[in-house]
Amino acid sequence: MQRLLAGLRHVPNWWQLGRFLTVGASGFAINIVVYAVLVHPLAIPYVAAAVVSNVVALSSNFALNRRWTFEATHGRRRLQAPRFAIVSVGGFGVNLFVLRICVEALGVPKLPAEVIASAIAAPVNFLGSRQWAFRRRRAALEEPT
Repeated sequence: MQRLLAGLRHVPNWWQLGRFLTVGASGFAINIVVYAVLVHPLAIPYVAAAVVSNVVALSSNFALNRRWTFEATHGRRRLQAPRFAIVSVGGFGVNLFVLRICVEALGVPKLPAEVIASAIAAPVNFLGSRQWAFRRRRAALEEPT
């Protein structure tokens, strides 16, 4: 609990969260635009549209989060990319679960349901990205003595 409270008081963590949310907002916009085009004019089933739109958004989010949010150029892209993909799949699992509940059980229209699902999945993606996908190794953070 003390570690959590210390993390909440550490101002750079809040800036990092702000950058993550900005990247997430751009990915969200990409996701929603692609999803809307696939579902409405192209009449692709909403679950397939969600898969495609999330993959497109995932690509841009990886590049922006790696470079800007987490400044993770210290690591190898070939190690970070699969980790980021795994975290994103977990977040997408949450997204898809909430999307289906909203549409099928609650009768929420498809587009607002995707908005709700994306908002609920965001914390899963942030914590996974920060703590695992782009985590800095302790040795990389310490100055040589």
